Amino acid sequence: VVLLLPRAPEACPHGLAPTTSTLLQLVIGDALAIALLEARGFTPDHFRTFHPGGQLGANLTQIREIMHVGDRLPLVPSGTGMHEAILELSRKGFGCVAITDADGALIGIITDGDIRRHIGSNLLAMSVDQVMTKEPKTAGSDTLVATALQTINSSTISSLMVVEGRRPVGLVHLHDLLRIGAA
Repeated sequence: VVLLLPRAPEACPHGLAPTTSTLLQLVIGDALAIALLEARGFTPDHFRTFHPGGQLGANLTQIREIMHVGDRLPLVPSGTGMHEAILELSRKGFGCVAITDADGALIGIITDGDIRRHIGSNLLAMSVDQVMTKEPKTAGSDTLVATALQTINSSTISSLMVVEGRRPVGLVHLHDLLRIGAA
């Protein structure tokens, strides 16, 4: 098979430096790459597999693969006093604590910023229900890292609770996304 490119003058004013010809080669290379991609059924999962250390692989990772789970989750039940909530927030080190109802469903979140904003209002005498942000930003465990990063950036938050139904099952922090090279 011969791929014949048109003869085109170089963009260099002296006609010497390869400019137009290199661009034509790039176009052919990209066209061949896309044709092969389609012919072989190359999917985003293939990109993730063959580029695991790069930004492509990182952005195509599902957050279930990097989220913190189990005892690492900063959780307290509704009605908890702020003293205990602050201790939990400090123990877990994510800058937030999630609030759950009696059924284990996520109903709110308190961040270190919320604590700073309430510091002069007898904070330790309050319950989490008085301080929490209701309906926090969440993601499903199958959410792509790139989508989670977009949510975190657009919402100016540093952590994202991962839920199944309404129950918290994980947490992903901005630092986790940076660590795998997503940003």
